[in-house]
Amino acid sequence: MDVVIYHNPDCGTSRNTLALIRNAGIEPHVVEYLKTPPNRILVRQLAERAGVSIRDLLREKGTPYSELGLADESLTDDQLLDAIAEHPILLNRPLVVSPKGVTLCRPSEAVLDLLPAQQGEFVKEDGERVIDEHGRRVATA
Repeated sequence: MDVVIYHNPDCGTSRNTLALIRNAGIEPHVVEYLKTPPNRILVRQLAERAGVSIRDLLREKGTPYSELGLADESLTDDQLLDAIAEHPILLNRPLVVSPKGVTLCRPSEAVLDLLPAQQGEFVKEDGERVIDEHGRRVATA
């Protein structure tokens, strides 16, 4: 299965998502989007394939979102894409592309819908058990 993850290694959610992909027995194509930002056309295509708006792909925390006035609902998609192109940190992560679709994997478990079965237990960095020793998703309380 061919999988691509738009990844930020400094992000725990992104690291957990990458680890879940690998726990399914897949070595994905890892795109560190801060080093190699996707172009405007690709960002638009990713949003369309994920069924979300460009605005839905914006990250506020730890970015120049407020300083750039991006909360202004009158901004067009082209203006938002300009901001992402200028400041790739504005692109929320991780975005994962697989033959089953495209998803913004927040929380990281959202990636499970894009993957084959997990191959064993998985525990997030924060200690939360997500997959049991049989590769089955653990029910949350």
